[in-house]
Amino acid sequence: MTTADPVTISPRGVDAATIRQADAVARHWSSPHQGRLVPGSEAHKQAMCRMFHETFNPYKPSVIDWPKLDQATLARIVALPIWDIAVQTEGKARMRMAAYAATIRDPEMRDTIARNGWEENRHKEVLSKLVAAYDIPLAPEPPYIEPRDPEWAYMVTGFSECIDSFFAFGLFAMAHRSGIFPPELIDTFEPVMQEECRHILLFANWLAWHRRTMPIWRRPWFELRVAAVWVFLGWERIGLAKSMDADGKEVAQDNNFTVNGTKAVADVEMSVPELMALCLSENDRRFAGYDRRLLRPTTMPSLVRFALRFMRRKRRSSSQAVPA
Repeated sequence: MTTADPVTISPRGVDAATIRQADAVARHWSSPHQGRLVPGSEAHKQAMCRMFHETFNPYKPSVIDWPKLDQATLARIVALPIWDIAVQTEGKARMRMAAYAATIRDPEMRDTIARNGWEENRHKEVLSKLVAAYDIPLAPEPPYIEPRDPEWAYMVTGFSECIDSFFAFGLFAMAHRSGIFPPELIDTFEPVMQEECRHILLFANWLAWHRRTMPIWRRPWFELRVAAVWVFLGWERIGLAKSMDADGKEVAQDNNFTVNGTKAVADVEMSVPELMALCLSENDRRFAGYDRRLLRPTTMPSLVRFALRFMRRKRRSSSQAVPA
């Protein structure tokens, strides 16, 4: 495995069979290792690194054919309160992953995390090309400063992606089913969505590997830092992040769009339990093709399954109530 730039292909001028093959490779992978993949073991590290490299999808943002949109669809896309924060989040993720990768002694893990940062930058390119294609105004991007604590910054990014991707999978499925966005636009972002699945799969396995390979005396402090990250992310999502728009006016960017953005991507009403169930099914579907011995992110799926038990129980109790 090397850090050389991967070969790229584009939808333009490439036959459909090649595109389908690249997509299939990005979604299905199994380790040749026989037996368990014990977290922290050499076999586990090899598996997660090989998975990330061998499932690479070589699409190239610079040659994407952006579909023409009717006025109603264009207005809906421009109005989404996500573009500034989405572009800036990917820029921060690239910087944070590159900074953390530089601190890793293990060459294969260092190379893999660096590749993850490269892919985050490619996501930023996709978003930048989209806003340029549809004349979506953006605020000036802030300087991306290398973090003073690379491990903390990497964990904030990784856990944040685990939260956002879980709900984004459901919202993306809603957008696909609703038909209010052109199929070509949905197809353009499909590899990006699957790439996010690979990213959080890597993060979940890195977390287990990192826990097992660090000195025992460091583990209590590390677990406190993990808890602090969750507290920070919870606080961050309580309110709205303030930023400046393209005209220099202060606007609110919704950090919780992946949780509460159903009305923006579909014309149909969906209850909270229905959305949660959709997010769970989409989460399971996107992870299904990867070796089941690799660890999956569990916090959001577990919390949602727990919440659904009570919601369904309450619904059954309400339906069984006999009016006086």
